[in-house]
Amino acid sequence: MEKLKMHSSDFTEENIKKLAELFPNCVTEEKDDKGDIRKSIDFDLLRQELSKNIVEGPQERYHLNWPGKGEALLTANAPIAKTLRPCREESVDFNSTENLFIEGDNLDALKLLQENYLGKIKMIYIDPPYNTGNDFVYEDDFSESTEEFLKKSNQKDEEGNRLATNTESNGRFHSDWLSMMYPRLKLARNLLKDDGVIFVSIDDNELHNLRKICDEIFGEENFIACPVRRRRKSQANLSQNISTIHEYVLCYSKGNKAVLKRMKIDLNENKFKNPDNDSRGPYVTMPCTNKGGARYKVKTPTGKYIDEEWRFKEKTYYKLLEEKRIVFPRGGEGKPRYKLFLLEKKEMGVIPNTWWDAVSSNQEATIELKKIFGDKVIFDNPKPVDLLKLLVELGAGTSDIILDFFAGSATTAHAVMKLNAEDGGNRKFIMVQLPEPCDEKSEAYKAGHKTIAEIGKERIRRAGKKIKEENPLTSLNLDIGFRVLKVDSSNMQDVYYNPDDYSQDLLSQMADNIKPDRTDEDLLFQVLLDWGVNLALPVSKEKIEGNDVFLVSGNALAACFVKNGEITENFCHELAKREPLRVVFRDAGFKDDSMKINVEQIFKLKSPHTEIKTI
Repeated sequence: MEKLKMHSSDFTEENIKKLAELFPNCVTEEKDDKGDIRKSIDFDLLRQELSKNIVEGPQERYHLNWPGKGEALLTANAPIAKTLRPCREESVDFNSTENLFIEGDNLDALKLLQENYLGKIKMIYIDPPYNTGNDFVYEDDFSESTEEFLKKSNQKDEEGNRLATNTESNGRFHSDWLSMMYPRLKLARNLLKDDGVIFVSIDDNELHNLRKICDEIFGEENFIACPVRRRRKSQANLSQNISTIHEYVLCYSKGNKAVLKRMKIDLNENKFKNPDNDSRGPYVTMPCTNKGGARYKVKTPTGKYIDEEWRFKEKTYYKLLEEKRIVFPRGGEGKPRYKLFLLEKKEMGVIPNTWWDAVSSNQEATIELKKIFGDKVIFDNPKPVDLLKLLVELGAGTSDIILDFFAGSATTAHAVMKLNAEDGGNRKFIMVQLPEPCDEKSEAYKAGHKTIAEIGKERIRRAGKKIKEENPLTSLNLDIGFRVLKVDSSNMQDVYYNPDDYSQDLLSQMADNIKPDRTDEDLLFQVLLDWGVNLALPVSKEKIEGNDVFLVSGNALAACFVKNGEITENFCHELAKREPLRVVFRDAGFKDDSMKINVEQIFKLKSPHTEIKTI
């Protein structure tokens, strides 16, 4: 029984709680005057969250630290001037699909998705580099100022992303891995719904460090479990000491609202009977008695009283009796049992435990992938589809969005499509994969796949087709498409971001602030990013008064990027009749400022709710 506080509210504690909701990584522990441990705010980290420069200020406290942590936090918060460029030729069902495949550095991709998918992702799964000394980590450059970082990010990198093998001889072996993971997990948390969850595959090399940074980013209280998964069916006798045949799936929630769903239960339906033709279907009977339960007397149909300890409270028992869910064996003389219906049992499912040996091994996953690619080994150590199906079933509903920003061979996308075909769901996926080059000696390269991203895209194409062939009745409306978007430099000229760096003579020579190699569709997707519009909404193009107009999801957004003063009042009258929620024009499309004013007046009269912007 709790005691009354008998004092006014502790506003310090309340403020700490409020800050913890906004910045869970800034909550730490310290000793009070009595030497007891209490929660407090790490003001150095809080200052870093609110600063564009690296903040220093060591203080004795319980926390995880490593060389480069400040820079990692800085880069998570630093802006970038990049965009996502659509690639129709590599997409499937570009105009209608609700799935995305983003090709590029996942740090950039996560930053670009912040406006569009903030708090909208139900489940994230990632299979990051395990830092074994042989795999790659993203070699991010944290040594420059925010201004330099922004200027650099506004220029196209001719060489693409830097990758480096993080060998154990490197003195920053763990630090580099932590610096790579920290900003990505921090940005990923923002994208999760309040009841969202993240699953991370990992092995012994970095499990301890991953737990610590997840405790800091998601909050220690939001740790759900760390199931152990059997990744090998056979033992490797080449190991020096103990053969490792397991790995982990670390799971955290964004907040305390998250509840994992139950696993499907494998039932022997032959045990369920319906001797009394109950309209609720076949059932089994279960004992009502329970040692340590509520004690009361019940009366049998023959008039006999049974004094026992029962599974249910007395009120619940009589409710079940009224619903005709209680049966008495031995002609009414036996102890009461309750009906558990087959449909009810299926819906109940079973709570998963932390030992997962039933899902396929990585070796079986390799065989699974070989079947898709004509018996060729084109990707090392893929994850099995049934593992990802299990995670999606536990962590997401039938219409949720699932994100994987270390997509690899795109097992997650495969699992989402397969599960949708099985249960009629409408789950959507977002895959993010760096175009990491394949070894020229590999089977993947010889088969025509130059990068890991190309492998992932091709797997989705082949898997989607195979799923439809195998499930013709349940996959008629199955979305097996994906819209390819590629991370690239901004569509805008450098002068757009730094006009003070250019002289008036040079500005006059730049009649357009758009890069000459960019298409209208490139501009459309940068507008969607900037306006925070869902990147998977259907896109169509129409001619209105002779001008090409992009229409996103009907009237969610209308975009016209004509230039050379081609926007007319007649055109705007016709466009305003459609009453779009948002309209965007190119600055160069207006003949002069007076035309801009006229256009605004037209929309105020004909479609007053329309928001108008220009680029």
